[in-house]
Amino acid sequence: MAYAEQGSGAPLVLVHGHPFDRTMWAPQLASFGAPGSGLRVITPDLRGYGTSEPAPGGADGGDPGTRRTTLETFAHDLAALLDALGLGRERIVLGGLSMGGQIVMEFARRFPGRLRGLVLAATSPYAETDAGRRDRNALADRLLREGMHGYADEVLDRMVAPYNVTGQPEVAGHVLRMMRGTPPEGAAAALRGRAERRDHTASLAQIGVPALVVAGRDDPFTPVAEMQDWYRRIPDATLTVIEGAAHLPNLERPAEFDAALAGFLDRLP
Repeated sequence: MAYAEQGSGAPLVLVHGHPFDRTMWAPQLASFGAPGSGLRVITPDLRGYGTSEPAPGGADGGDPGTRRTTLETFAHDLAALLDALGLGRERIVLGGLSMGGQIVMEFARRFPGRLRGLVLAATSPYAETDAGRRDRNALADRLLREGMHGYADEVLDRMVAPYNVTGQPEVAGHVLRMMRGTPPEGAAAALRGRAERRDHTASLAQIGVPALVVAGRDDPFTPVAEMQDWYRRIPDATLTVIEGAAHLPNLERPAEFDAALAGFLDRLP
């Protein structure tokens, strides 16, 4: 499992979404991992993404056409990585965006004692609909058949707000490179796993640590109104809406995202 880390101190682990890699957290790795920050920032590549390999054999291996990587598998991978990094007994702040946020929810359900705080960005706790399951499986088939380029081109102006695609070409280029560079086999396996994800709305009430929920004002995938409907189920949660951003507020508006995260970290016991 590939990862980057920077800084020393209290662990902050950030989990990327689909179909990205750990470099989506580059601004946060640089700012929160800077000398004197008091934080050890860790950004892993999930299995099948970036430079992490998919598991050979088992439920997540075998024929790429049927391989399925569940959110539970990703959560256990994170726990194993933390153990390998000597963080088995230390509570962490764990954050994730989109699919990464769903993995964070699964980690919180399975390993609540390992957490100090949660960051849930541009994500959703709901189970997939019947139509959504069909769409995810169809997309998995397409990615294996065609590769990532066509899909990446189609969704760029939904991942990044259209005005940021033109106004921030370096951000749009970074996002496009991540999506095009994702191994289709890993992306397809994760899509099939997410199609079968559990509904986390009931378990949100069991989260016993503070949570920061972040939404992009113009996100078409996880709209602000939808996130307002569920974040209050977490006993100690705050919602920050980032103006001028879609599905990737940490890249589209890093200063605003970092300010919200810094304020949250300062408030943690």
